[in-house]
Amino acid sequence: MEKKYTIMVTVAAGLESVVGQELKNMGYDVRVDNYRVFFEGTQADILRANLWLRTADRVKIVIGSFEAKTFEELFQGIKALPVEDYLNYDSEFPVAGRSRNSALHSVPDVQSITKKAIVQKLQEAYHVRTRLPENGFFAQLEVMISKDQVMLTLDTTGPSLFKRGYRVEKGPAPLKENFAAALILLTNWNKDMPFVDPTCGSGTLPIEAALIGRNLAPGLTRTFDIEKMDWFDHELSDTIRDEAEDKADYDSELNIKGYDVDARMVKIAQENAKHAGLSQDITFGHMDLADWYPEEEAGVLVSNPPYGERMGELEAAEELYKTMGILYKPLKHWSKYILTSDLNFEKAYGQKATKKRKLYNGQLRVDYFQYWAKPNFKK
Repeated sequence: MEKKYTIMVTVAAGLESVVGQELKNMGYDVRVDNYRVFFEGTQADILRANLWLRTADRVKIVIGSFEAKTFEELFQGIKALPVEDYLNYDSEFPVAGRSRNSALHSVPDVQSITKKAIVQKLQEAYHVRTRLPENGFFAQLEVMISKDQVMLTLDTTGPSLFKRGYRVEKGPAPLKENFAAALILLTNWNKDMPFVDPTCGSGTLPIEAALIGRNLAPGLTRTFDIEKMDWFDHELSDTIRDEAEDKADYDSELNIKGYDVDARMVKIAQENAKHAGLSQDITFGHMDLADWYPEEEAGVLVSNPPYGERMGELEAAEELYKTMGILYKPLKHWSKYILTSDLNFEKAYGQKATKKRKLYNGQLRVDYFQYWAKPNFKK
């Protein structure tokens, strides 16, 4: 019987349901919580989640959980967990920590007691009396305490999942790749429809759309921390990647375009797309937003225009929103999705959104204004 793990996927605020849906589409039963989604799975499922999740931050294994209100309870609780299943006597294992609404609120103390308990457990498990060398494989642990409930997790990802590896250069205030993917998954776009980003910057939205359109696993070109751990079945690395390669769709024709007013950003976008192996799938162009008009009758437009956080910029941004409203309102069969932190966006745009969704771009509260297309029944 293959060992099952409790797997916790960490998520940016507001995207929990998107990640939950991704996992459901992969066939898993999920439990959605704030900032995280849980499911049960094997080693193969852990690698699949790392390889395929477009909108998550990290994939972690829950080593165990228990209640602790004193440092002694914390020490004994950690020591009782099966850490030797995940760590060798020589593993390098830093312990990150977090605590909220708990009796044990000193994070440095929580970290050092957790570390001490694990060291003692490993010394006993491996019959070692000397200091642990910590020169073996790397394993990032985290101890989290919330309302006196302790959870110890092991990160299987390494650098965050948004680091796809294709971004050679980025512009000012770029969207993280996983956040861009979430913006696309929150639209009604599919690979048979035109996709346009009129403010494409370094090209993240069009590139993520092409990855979705081609059904390419976003983690295909990178390795994950779990693959460097001794207890992991290393044959799975090739098997799961081959399986992902087989699912890729290289035959469909994609109609994806990205434009920017800054010619330098267009060059960067083209370079990034080339690095992602998608330069044939995306047309990038140097164009002012006001000069774009669609050749197609229906499609999906997604834009992350400059927010204008400072005074002079705010006025320029609102002028831009006004221009958008004038240009896009007549496009009845195009769905428009616009991300901004400006709560007066609808007023400047001149139309109330069909729906708006509150999200967080890093620490910044933003709204995703959605203008849904009228059905186009003509074939």
